[in-house]
Amino acid sequence: MRQISFLQVDRQFKSIKNEVMSAIADVIDRGQFILGKEVEEFEKEVADYLKVNYAVSVANGTDALVLALRALDIGSGDEVITTPFTFFATAEAISRVGATPIFIDIDEETLNLDPSLIEKHITSKTKAILPVHLFGQSCNLKKISTIAKKHNLFIIEDACQAFGASYEDKKIGTIGDIGCFSFFPTKNFSTIGDGGLVVSNNPTIAQKIKKLRHHGSTKKYFHDEVGYNSRLDELHAAILRICLKKIDSWNNRRIELAHYYENHLKGLNTIKLPLPKATVKSHVYHLYCVECYNRNELMQYLDTCGIASGIYYPLPLHLQEVYRGLGYKKGDLPIAESKADRVLAIPLHPFLSNEEQLYIVKALQKFKEGES
Repeated sequence: MRQISFLQVDRQFKSIKNEVMSAIADVIDRGQFILGKEVEEFEKEVADYLKVNYAVSVANGTDALVLALRALDIGSGDEVITTPFTFFATAEAISRVGATPIFIDIDEETLNLDPSLIEKHITSKTKAILPVHLFGQSCNLKKISTIAKKHNLFIIEDACQAFGASYEDKKIGTIGDIGCFSFFPTKNFSTIGDGGLVVSNNPTIAQKIKKLRHHGSTKKYFHDEVGYNSRLDELHAAILRICLKKIDSWNNRRIELAHYYENHLKGLNTIKLPLPKATVKSHVYHLYCVECYNRNELMQYLDTCGIASGIYYPLPLHLQEVYRGLGYKKGDLPIAESKADRVLAIPLHPFLSNEEQLYIVKALQKFKEGES
C-alpha cells in the first residue's frame, strides 16, 4: 500500500542539501557562531523581501511574540484580544509577560479572528489585538486596523504560519505595529531547527527587541533591563538565507496544489473545503484544512489508504486546563468549538508529487461515494 506522509521536510532540505552543507562549512570556517555575518545579512535580506524597515531575528516564534509584547510594555494588568483557535504559543506569550488573553470567536469561513466581535471586548485594560494569520491565510487587517486606531490599540501580527502571504499590496507581518514569524521546520519558511523573527517599521521597537534578545544589553556586560537569551544561530541564519531565495517558488507550489484540491474536491458532500483564494497570495497554505462532520471516520479511512492527516486544533485555547481560571466554559465561543471537532488537515507541501495528490483526491472521492 502507498504511504503518503503529512509533511515531508526531509524532501525540502534534501533539495538544497549541497547549498546548505556549503553554507554550514563557511560558518564553521569563519568561527563566529552567534550574531555574526550570516545573521546580519539575513536580517537585511528578509527586511528587503518583506519591504519593512527593521527585521530582528530571535531564537523561535514564541520568543518573537514574547519580545514583541515586551517591546510594547505590555504586562501585568493588561489585556490582549486574540483568537482561541491557534497553536498555544500565541496565548502563552501573552501570559508569559503577565498579561491576560481575551479570547473572541472566529470567522466561520476563514477560521481567523472575527473583527466584528472585537469592540465589545475592549476595556480600559486592553492594550493590543493579536490576530493570527491561521494556516497561511491573511486576517481582515483593514477592519482590525480601523478598530485599533479608533481605540488606540497596538496590533501584533502572529504571522508564524504565513510567511510570504500578502494582504492587498503589503506582506503579512508588516501592516501592524509588529509582525512575528517562526522558522520551525514545518513552517513554509523554515530552518533545520528553531528560529524566529520580529519585524517593524518603528526604530524604537526594533532597538528594544535587539536589546531584549541579548540579555537586555546593548553594551557587553552592561544591562539596562532583564532580557532573554534569544538569538538566531549563525548556522540557521545561513540556511534561511538559502531558503529565502526559494520561498516564492515553494509558496507558489503550495497555492498550485491547493487549487488542484479545490478544483477536484468541490461538490463533495462529505467535506467542506477552505475558502478559495484563486487570484491573490493572501493564502499561502501552510496547512490545507478541510471540515468533516465525521472526522474520526475520515481520518481512519485515510489511514487505511496510507494517507497521513492531522487535527488542528483539537481543543480551543479558552477551554484548555491552563486557562480554566479565566472563567470560559463550553459554548462561549461556539464557532471555534465546532471547528475543533471538524477540521482536518490533509497533505500539502511543495514536494508533494502530482501522483501523490491524485491518489489523495481519488481516496477522498471514494469516501464520498461510500466505497471505503
